[in-house]
Amino acid sequence: MPDKPDLDGAYALASQDAIRDLYADWADSYDAAFAAARGYALHSHVAAAFVARGGSGPVLDVGAGTGLVGEVLVEHGVGPVDGMDLSQEMLTVAAGKGVYGRLFAGDILGTLDVSVGAYQGVVSAGTFTLGHVGPDALLEVVRVLAPGGLACLSVNASHWEAAGFGAVMAGLAGQVADVQERACRIYAEGAEHDHAEDRGVILSFRRL
Repeated sequence: MPDKPDLDGAYALASQDAIRDLYADWADSYDAAFAAARGYALHSHVAAAFVARGGSGPVLDVGAGTGLVGEVLVEHGVGPVDGMDLSQEMLTVAAGKGVYGRLFAGDILGTLDVSVGAYQGVVSAGTFTLGHVGPDALLEVVRVLAPGGLACLSVNASHWEAAGFGAVMAGLAGQVADVQERACRIYAEGAEHDHAEDRGVILSFRRL
């Protein structure tokens, strides 16, 4: 792991323990040193897509981190919003923003401490990406969605192809409907850094 947390270090992670360690170190500086400084915009795209498709609460923010998605959802009048993340340190920062109900540590690659069909919405920005979470976690997203509930998730475009998200979604055909995929920028226009032109896919679907 690098001495100073950064995006390339995050993309190179290979275990859940390494992810916890990196984000524990990054939590206090993440919003200013990464999100604001680099023009990170993915959280806004996810929240806007959820609202545009008529998403409603209660919502679970998967990989909530410091609460960037939750902040935008609340600005749009969506709630209540709960959040989960692998990193308790990131959740501590999110709690200070006062936009979440329940915040809890968990691993979306396993089974969350959440009842079947507990949420009308699931959102996620920046979690389904290189070195983090692959398409197998979509099964848990579907499990916690109520029938008719809407999921709106960002996936790094390179990760989408390499990890086989399309094939997993095809396998969920009997459980989900109204699937949409839309390309988006991860960073704002005018950002100037090595990843400024990186792209994502906004994946949305409803639970049958």
